[in-house]
Amino acid sequence: MLKKLNRYFSRVEKVIWCVSFVLIVGAFVVFDRSGVVTMLTSLVGVTAILFNAKGNPIGQVLMVVFAIVYSVISFSFRYYGEMITYAGMTLPMAVLALVSWLKNPYKGNKSEVTVNRLSLKEIPIMVLLTAAVTVAFYFILKYFHTANLIPSTVSVTTSFVAAYLTFRRSPYFSLAYAANDVVLIVLWVLAAKTDKSYICVVICFAAFLINDIYCFINWLKMRKKQSFPARQSMKEKSDASS
Repeated sequence: MLKKLNRYFSRVEKVIWCVSFVLIVGAFVVFDRSGVVTMLTSLVGVTAILFNAKGNPIGQVLMVVFAIVYSVISFSFRYYGEMITYAGMTLPMAVLALVSWLKNPYKGNKSEVTVNRLSLKEIPIMVLLTAAVTVAFYFILKYFHTANLIPSTVSVTTSFVAAYLTFRRSPYFSLAYAANDVVLIVLWVLAAKTDKSYICVVICFAAFLINDIYCFINWLKMRKKQSFPARQSMKEKSDASS
């Protein structure tokens, strides 16, 4: 199993995961030795992103696990926006994305999804849905006296866009998640002002940001490869013979 994973991930991907591991575990040791669940959840999250970077549906399975546990962590600090977003939106969207990815393997390869291109007609629909969700969640979060209301609402916006694009198999889902990471870093920095143990969560999303940027770059490469499979095959043969 470990040998297969070692061959499956590239050297760059293994370096990214190791750096993420050191950052997350290091933050746990320094700031919060009691938050084992938070640490393990963070490790699940970065692992999920790397599987997502390769278009592997396993990433969506891990995202389901991450969404459940992260919802509980968010509830503990009264970040109801994060809790509702992940439990009520990210979780079901991860399930839908899993189904979508499994139904659309690239040339029968179940470990790589077929990259999709959004039509111009679909973009206004996504924008309208995002606006509606944002407005609705603003009043819901305000009703529940959510801490840091504006950043929490912005997090809902970026999360919805990311979840929608993930379901639609667009490379830009990881870019939306990167934007969401930035918002979450701000949210948890504010939380860390009252409880230093939440610095672990800040480090977690900093690691997520690095992984999501790599994910976006890799999906662009996947899209190019899938768009020109014959040319890519010839290039690989040429590289192998040289």
